[in-house]
Amino acid sequence: MAKLKVAQYGCGKMSAWTMRYVFESGAEIVAAFDMDPAIIGKDIGEVIGCANKGVLIQSAGKAEEVLKQAKPDACIITTKSLMSDLKPAMMLMAKLGINTVTTCEEAFFPWNSSPAITNEIDELAKRTGCTICGTGYQDMSWGSLIDTLAGSCHRIHKIKGSSSYNVEDYGIALAQVHGAGMDLETFAKEIAATDNISDEERKALIDKGEFLPSYMWSSNGWLCDKMGLTVKSQTQKCIPKTWSTELKSDTLQMVIPVGHATGMAAVVTTETEEGITIETECIGKVYAPEEEDTNAWEIFGEPDLKCTISRPATVELTCATIVGRIPDIINAPAGFVTSSKMPTLTYRHKPLDAYIK
Repeated sequence: MAKLKVAQYGCGKMSAWTMRYVFESGAEIVAAFDMDPAIIGKDIGEVIGCANKGVLIQSAGKAEEVLKQAKPDACIITTKSLMSDLKPAMMLMAKLGINTVTTCEEAFFPWNSSPAITNEIDELAKRTGCTICGTGYQDMSWGSLIDTLAGSCHRIHKIKGSSSYNVEDYGIALAQVHGAGMDLETFAKEIAATDNISDEERKALIDKGEFLPSYMWSSNGWLCDKMGLTVKSQTQKCIPKTWSTELKSDTLQMVIPVGHATGMAAVVTTETEEGITIETECIGKVYAPEEEDTNAWEIFGEPDLKCTISRPATVELTCATIVGRIPDIINAPAGFVTSSKMPTLTYRHKPLDAYIK
């Protein structure tokens, strides 16, 4: 089979890894798009940090025209974090019948937060015969890893997870949805207040496509789907994080004053019909120099089990997962298909095209 042809939609920080990993995985980038005038017209080699590749970054407004000519086997979208923000791009890919994988965190399992948008994309993708999927760091580190650990236990009554990451590594969109840089009053109004609501109010927001899920909201839904658990109730709350000194944020292009939010902890609690509680905490913030990423999980039951990963390279793991999932997405049934319905991710030691069925 010929090399897989991949398009890159969004040429910010994450794309430097995804595009390099595509080339190093025996595939090629055939088109690239962005909305930033500062990088439109540049060769993708400048973003990757290598010699020119002969592919210029074009305006996202020209994506449909260019993609019809380039005919990629798959597209990687690395832009924003919410389904509502990515709907136009994903609908375009679905319209053109292009298999698509995105870092959009809500897209990891959007059925429990934006069902109307997800159904719309799903229906169009089924008609054109392509697959749309969200994946990234959480696919393995908050998903398949936990499912595998759970499989070695006799009985489980609670799963507890905590993960932290530096929002500086992921771009301005992610930093903003974490409330980084906000004063606490603004954080309370724009971030925390969205979760001080009843179950009925939350359901109404979800039905209208106006709910703002934290990353663990999607991950808990994914984990329940993977483990065959039935969700009885799910709640979340967002807690601001602060630091004792000023912190400079290159991503936000500001100095965060003492007492302002450096980011937040999102705590999601899921109760299931099977009696298993899943309680997860996701901490995303602008780090102080001495802070580092962590990923820690505990399973309570028989036996108890604890797993901690120190200093995970979350950016590289995210991008490697995105690229590694491309064959699974091409092989999957048409529609919006979460990776909980796909095989557990495995290491790709051959060119990506070798894994296409």
